[in-house]
Amino acid sequence: MSEPLIPSFRAVPRTGVIYVMTEAAAAGYSPDDPGWSNLGQGMPEVGPLPGGPPRLKSVPVLPGDLEYAPIPGIWELREAVAGLYNARYRRGRGSRYGAENVAIAGGGRAALTRVAAALGHVNLGHFLPDYTAYEELLDVFRSFASIPILREPERGYAFPAAEFRREVLGRGLGAVLASNPCNPTGQVVSGEELSGWTAAARELDCALILDEFYSHYVWDGACPLSAAACVEDVDRDPVVILDGLTKNWRYPGLRVSWILAPKPVIQAVSSAGSFLDGGGSRPLQRAAVELVDLKRAEGEAKAISDAFRPKRDLMVERLTAMGVRLDAPPQGTFYCWGDVEGLPKPLNTGMGFFRKGLEAKVITVPGEFFDVNPGKRRSGRGSRFRSYVRFSFGPSEKSVHAGLDRLERLVASVKRSGAAK
Repeated sequence: MSEPLIPSFRAVPRTGVIYVMTEAAAAGYSPDDPGWSNLGQGMPEVGPLPGGPPRLKSVPVLPGDLEYAPIPGIWELREAVAGLYNARYRRGRGSRYGAENVAIAGGGRAALTRVAAALGHVNLGHFLPDYTAYEELLDVFRSFASIPILREPERGYAFPAAEFRREVLGRGLGAVLASNPCNPTGQVVSGEELSGWTAAARELDCALILDEFYSHYVWDGACPLSAAACVEDVDRDPVVILDGLTKNWRYPGLRVSWILAPKPVIQAVSSAGSFLDGGGSRPLQRAAVELVDLKRAEGEAKAISDAFRPKRDLMVERLTAMGVRLDAPPQGTFYCWGDVEGLPKPLNTGMGFFRKGLEAKVITVPGEFFDVNPGKRRSGRGSRFRSYVRFSFGPSEKSVHAGLDRLERLVASVKRSGAAK
């Protein structure tokens, strides 16, 4: 990246998806061009799905909407979000979420930024690989020290509760951040394992911050998924959940997200929001109230499962046939995390695969972007995920088919070229 023109500013790196989309645009990509397939996108298809609830088509703006919304969000949406979690995960439980356990933010990154700004001087554990945007987020805020925790490909990225507990104790962690289901690996912490994580967090006073933006995309086990089902006391257990309309409701353009946590945490993140972002859009928050109704949310989750599972199975089968090795098939999300080391050069690295893919009009994301390294404190001979690629089956089935066809032809062409030498 070039240095900024004004010396007072630093060069801010682009996150993985932003980087690849910028490079794709330079190579001629247009989202309206059917000759391209975007298997790098971090959003799901947003149109109607068979059997799903009707899609939001307009948002009215009332006179009161011209005023600022409250920093923690409008009360009716906070109540609606709390009600959804109680209905889904806390039936018959004495401790239940209320509006004061919810803060609304303007998208997932805004919610994450509020949480990061509210953290104290603690060791914050984060996993490798994980969501690319965590890297800059964990570097900008200097009140906490970020500690990487490696999930091993050889074990399918599994991380049992006993290991979680050992990491918290051994590294003196005051907080742990993780996406669950995990972006990019698609692996899921659920059932007894998730209960064990939350129990360890509770017993060791370690804040467990879970990015659950893909909780409607679970292919093995209970769906939807949330640590809210494992919480004993909503105001004492140090469990912080982030979610929103972006992925699970397929409305990335609305930029409505929420933080679910004990009341003192909500007060802290709301105070952070007062100087970070000033609060979200009032009319969009009002529109979101009906979307988080239990019946509508369940209908959306069912439609997602029916539409995305076939795309997941298709991508797993086609990538494997091409020679892309999956350490473990995705249990959740709409991504496949593949090792291309066994392919011929230059397709045997994530960046090489990405560059050749652009020539075939297919966008992917090199795996090295998910090797979260705040401040570039870890040095060495390149990323441990240098040979990995994240493939998205977020686009329509037609686009996924077309992209896989192009990649198949690309791999075959490179193999023929190599054999001819």
